[in-house]
Amino acid sequence: MTALQTIKDGLIRRNPTFVLILGMCPTLGTTSSALTGMSMGLATLAVLICSNMVISAIKNIVPDQVRIPVFIVVIASFVTVLQMVMQAWLPALYSALGIFIPLIVVNCILLGRAEAFASKNNVLLSACDGIGIGAGFTLALTAIGAVRELLGTGAVFGFRIYDSSFGALLFILAPGAFIVLGFLIALFNYIRHA
Repeated sequence: MTALQTIKDGLIRRNPTFVLILGMCPTLGTTSSALTGMSMGLATLAVLICSNMVISAIKNIVPDQVRIPVFIVVIASFVTVLQMVMQAWLPALYSALGIFIPLIVVNCILLGRAEAFASKNNVLLSACDGIGIGAGFTLALTAIGAVRELLGTGAVFGFRIYDSSFGALLFILAPGAFIVLGFLIALFNYIRHA
């Protein structure tokens, strides 16, 4: 598999949100707006690329008995760095994402890609897998957030499309996340198989 195929695979065929249905906690919890959805996706993308590269580089020196704990420590290290950077330079975004930043450590997408891909491939392909899966996750969270924000407030990325009095509060609340996710999964899979 080439680098470009690996990236495309993560975007479409193995999209973590719309196809594999992974990472539902941040998907439902951080997508009340397009900006928070995109920010959570980009944070996960950065950690995924870095952790995949390191795990691929150290795969041959880590004993099988401690493989999973080592993967978790690598992921947790990158999440801690990301958390400190966001807290220092992007405090408003850090507080908007809240507990979901530290929860990237236990996001099944990261550990799943570490085990299924990075531990079996070279550093370049592992980085490309991180780019593809992370970009697919980012696009999915941004799309869900944009639809929820548009239907709930009449704006997307803060740009007013229609008056907020016509928005439906349901889409900003938790049930709206499930409704929008379900429709976007159906739409994505319909387009993918058409």
